[in-house]
Amino acid sequence: MWATGQVLGEATPTRDGVNFLAFLKKAVKPHAGKEVHVVLDNLSTHTTPEVEAWLEENRHVKFHFTPVGSSWINQIETWFGILTRQAIRRGTFTSVNVLIRQIKDYIDTWNVDAKPFTWTATSEEILAKVRLVQTNIKKLVDNNAK
Repeated sequence: MWATGQVLGEATPTRDGVNFLAFLKKAVKPHAGKEVHVVLDNLSTHTTPEVEAWLEENRHVKFHFTPVGSSWINQIETWFGILTRQAIRRGTFTSVNVLIRQIKDYIDTWNVDAKPFTWTATSEEILAKVRLVQTNIKKLVDNNAK
């Protein structure tokens, strides 16, 4: 999701490092020579050896990983919820390709009148919530280790 609120999306039948790297190259290309910051979850496809090698060659691209259990920090997760509610849920798709077409059509429609999401919480409130999530995860892990 760009600062404009527009979405650059790619839907593929599989989710792997090869597809992610191809998407990443497509996303970064228009910003050649500029610093690019990418917010990601901790999906293993984001850290394959091929992706790591590409990052080494493209030092202007910076990855920022959200803490585990904090997907709400990544605004694209909010958009995925909107996509699901408005275009996918209760849909009947006869094939993966039909589903992919629906997603791509929705992205095109969204981008006609896209608006960026605006944070309503302060940075202090957000960081406090991150710390709380981290504390709760640590407690959960510690309790399960007993």
